[in-house]
Amino acid sequence: MTFEQLKPQVETIVLNSEKTVDKRLLNICELLEKHIAHYNWVGFYFRNGNKEELKLGPYVGAPTDHTIIPFGKGICGQVAVSNQNFVVPDVAAQDNYIACSITVKAEIVIPIFVNGENIGQIDIDSNTPDPFTEADERFLEFVCAQVAAIL
Repeated sequence: MTFEQLKPQVETIVLNSEKTVDKRLLNICELLEKHIAHYNWVGFYFRNGNKEELKLGPYVGAPTDHTIIPFGKGICGQVAVSNQNFVVPDVAAQDNYIACSITVKAEIVIPIFVNGENIGQIDIDSNTPDPFTEADERFLEFVCAQVAAIL
């Protein structure tokens, strides 16, 4: 399924106010992991209150021990500080990478902004080397903008 085909499905999930926000976020994770072959772990991290750390939200994929990530640590922690997309074609080449699984080869993290503030991010791990393109970035920016509307 193409990114363009997935966009209306993301919108439908977001607009389903009968479900909790966490359930809608989980449904987005499930949708992306199921329909995009190189998305092997899909999850959300959010700022943990006023603390300088991220807390794991809904996700789909292998269990992770990384439920709390300090700002600046790992790819997610760096995005919390930089407010910039971070695409990692080869996680083995990253000094500040937190390994979740030995099968992960690449990662992409896109921040979520609410009223101009970085409040969280979508994090995607891939078992495929260098799979992420500019199309992935644009699509995930769209997903984050949709998610921001319900946060």
